Parts: sequence; structure tokens; C-alpha cells
Amino acid sequence: MLRYRDFFPMAADTQASAGLGKGLPLGDALPLGILVTDRDGKCVYSNTAYQKLCGWTGDELIGSHWSAVIHPQDHEKTLEHWEKAVLGQKAFLCEARLKCANGQVIWTRRNAALITDGMPGHGYVHTVEDISTYKAHERARKKAEEQLFDAKERAQVTLDSIGDAVLSTDINGCVSYMNVVAETLTGYSRHEAIGRPLAEIFHVVDANTHKPTSDPAQRAILSDSIVALEANALLVARNGVELAIEDSAAPIHNRHGVVVGAVIVFHDARFSRETTARMEHLAQHDELTGLHNRNAFYERFDQSLSLARRHGTQMGLLFIDLDNFKSINDILGHNSGDMILEVLAGKLKSCVRAADTVCRYGGDEFVVLLAEIAQPDHAHDVADKIREAAATPMVIGGHEVSLQLSIGVSVYPDNGETADELLKTADSAMYRIKLLNRRPVAGSSTMVPTILPILL
Repeated sequence: MLRYRDFFPMAADTQASAGLGKGLPLGDALPLGILVTDRDGKCVYSNTAYQKLCGWTGDELIGSHWSAVIHPQDHEKTLEHWEKAVLGQKAFLCEARLKCANGQVIWTRRNAALITDGMPGHGYVHTVEDISTYKAHERARKKAEEQLFDAKERAQVTLDSIGDAVLSTDINGCVSYMNVVAETLTGYSRHEAIGRPLAEIFHVVDANTHKPTSDPAQRAILSDSIVALEANALLVARNGVELAIEDSAAPIHNRHGVVVGAVIVFHDARFSRETTARMEHLAQHDELTGLHNRNAFYERFDQSLSLARRHGTQMGLLFIDLDNFKSINDILGHNSGDMILEVLAGKLKSCVRAADTVCRYGGDEFVVLLAEIAQPDHAHDVADKIREAAATPMVIGGHEVSLQLSIGVSVYPDNGETADELLKTADSAMYRIKLLNRRPVAGSSTMVPTILPILL
């Protein structure tokens, strides 16, 4: 059992075991701290280096337990380690803080070995070295590693959170990283992909020829610049599904500016292409009816005009207005009014050729462009056909509705050679017909659409 004073050098019995260390070949010239203890761990000898290390004189150390100088926070675990070593008669090696006489704290590495010769009752020789500098470097290294880990973890979280797929390669073209989106699009996990050639994971073909496209990573590495993925690129996923992709590749440089790999950033282009196609469609078409809009009408007119001039043919233009459409909306509601316009659009398209153009000019006004007609009567025949089709009853919102149209006709080149001239002539003719359609009938002051309820 160790006594209280055994842990405090100044309280030690300086005469105890005073001669046990005589004759031991230990020199004060050694730069390494040397301490000799008996089998109970009490100091019988210390060299100058050890005394300088802990700040105690040789006389003060004699008779004290070697652990007296161990920092209180390390004391318990260090003794537990020592006792296990003593019981097993094994070498003792540990790192612990040492509290010097002046209060300074230093890190030490202590190695104790059993002495079996030349010392009564056996004992231990301790070598003690100051590893404070090493520990400081170790702490700095661990802090740097933690900071690096945190930075990598933040980068990993960031890359896994973005909507684009990110895939990088080393200088030899083998996959070195991929984020979650890249895993999803390619069908390979990062553990499967890392270390494998890019072409095995990122299999991209031309959408038209289905031949492999050039390696974007190698193009970026060789050119040392950002390069775009080839147009119409399809990514063939692991399960064989082909996916339209788009984006770019860029070289990766180390801190010395040397290219060490490449990063490819890509995304699913289906939605962007669908959105682009929809925007292009809406730029040329009416959203409600799907018919061409005014802008598309003028473009189609210019094309038809060029053909008519080249072939020496005529064109017909019909300006169509739905009579009393306001009354229809008031009686049936605007939703039913929209449905009527959609149905009417279908009827108009069914009455013309594929080469002709049907346009919703605005509100309840429509324009039909008849390309390359042989004679003006053909335009009037189409107008009659459209009137008959519109007059055929339709069921809207539980009501049977028959529509009446006012249609004005103009012909190129007899009534004009420009779209505006032909529209003006057709509009004037339509207005005259609308006035005739509004003539009072017996028992009524105005003409109203025929709307009959359907009895279910």
C-alpha cells in the first residue's frame, strides 16, 4: 500500500533505500531522463536530465513514488497501467502529462523495464522523454484533420444536396468521386464506380446514331478548359434506360496548378427540353384551343404567299366570328364558353386541308388561311362547310347548343397582296354578314344562339 507522502517528493524519506542505486551504470551525461525505482516504484536514483525535466533535485526525488510527478488528471489511469505491467512482469510504456515543480505541465513518454540483476529485490529503470513538441504537432495535425474532415463532409453534403449529378475522374480517366444524383442517373453506387474507367460508368451515346460520344473528361484534361457535352447526348444507365442529359466537364487542378483529373456536371434534360418545347409551342399556338396564334398566322401567311407567287395560284382567307358569344357565356357560364371554343376549333380543323392554317385571332374570332386554291369559289365553299359544321348541335354542360357563325371571305391577289389587306377585306365582309344575321325575327328583337336543355 502506497503512503500519502509517497506521492509527494518533498514528503519522502530521503534516507530510505539510499544505497540501493550505488554502482548502477547510469550517467548524468545522458540526455534522456533516467529514473531507477525499487519494486514498489520508489525512486532510488535519477539522473540530471530527469531532474531538469521535472524540476526536482535528486535528493527530493529519493524515496518518492515515481508517479508523484504525474499530472492529477492522468494519475489514476497511469497507475492502473503500471499495476497491470507489474503484475504481469511486462514492460511499461505510457504517455502522460508531468507536472513540474514550477507548475509547468509537459507531455512525457515513459518506458520502464524490470531490473533483475545487480539490484537487491529487483526494481525498474525508467526512461522519460519530453514529447511536448510532438504532442503539439499531433494536436495541430488532428485539428487540421478534423477541419479537413469537416470541410470534406460539408462538401459531400453540399454535392449530395444539389440537383445536378457530379462525377469526377483522376488523370487516368478512372472515376474518383460521384454524388447521390450521379448514382441515381447512372445506376451505379459510388463504391462500385470508384476506380473503374469512366466509360464503364458514364456510358454516353449520340441520340441519332447511338455511337459512343467522345470522353468529355479527357477533352477537358487535354484542353485544360471547360468543355460542353456533345449535343443530343444520351446517358445509357446500368439498366439500359436511355436518358437525355446536358451540361459540361472541367479540368481539376492541384495546388500547384497541375491538371490532376476532371469533373463532369450533368443533369436530366428531359424536363428542360419538355419545358422548352412547351414554350416554343405556346409561342406559336393558342393555349385554350391549340390552334395557331396571330404570330404563327403571319409566318404561315408569308410561306403560303411565297408558294402562291411561285406557282401562280390564289389564296383564300376566311375571317370568322361566333355570333352572340357573349350571350352564350352569360347563359351557360365561361367554363362552358371555353368548351364551345375548343369544340369549334376542332370543327374548323376538320373542314380544311392539312396545308391550310386555322388561327384563333382573338376572343371568339378565328382566321382560316386556304393555301393555293384554284378559284375564289373554293374559299366560299369552305366557308359554307364551316357554317354547316358549326350549326350541328353539340352538347355542352347538359345543354344542346347550335352555333351561328359570321364569315367574311377575301382572295389573294384579287382583294389584296398582303396579310393586312386581305384581313381588312375579310373583316369588312364578315361585319356586313353579322349585321344581316342580327336582323330581327318574328317575336324577337335580336338573334340568339339555339340552346336547348337535355333531359336525362
